[in-house]
Amino acid sequence: MTRKGRVRAYRRGIWGERLAALVLVLKGYRLLHFRHTTGAGEIDIVARRGNVLAFVEVKSRKGGATLEAVHPAQAARLVRAGNAYLAKNPALYACDVRFDVILTGGFRWPRHIKSAWQADSEAKTAVF
Repeated sequence: MTRKGRVRAYRRGIWGERLAALVLVLKGYRLLHFRHTTGAGEIDIVARRGNVLAFVEVKSRKGGATLEAVHPAQAARLVRAGNAYLAKNPALYACDVRFDVILTGGFRWPRHIKSAWQADSEAKTAVF
């Protein structure tokens, strides 16, 4: 991919994350963090609604993203980053943790997939 293509893809990703944040706010979520980095990786969006704490991965593609855009290694990274986030924010341990995906792109409204995967029993990898 050329430098120009990488820049376009990066901008598309930023736009998709902002659109996903708007969708979550419209659904009644409160955004706690946007593009939050931990030692284990970046979490695109951390949002909370009631007792549900959602770690959200946003995928943007030119023609529209599909769930296959999230690789198992990326999901496992988000699980580890979520654990690191909870370790720094112990007040949120009582929340029900969920790993969501928002797919954006094309000329469609973003698709919010709740509980796209679960953490395994040791909370180190993802189970689809």
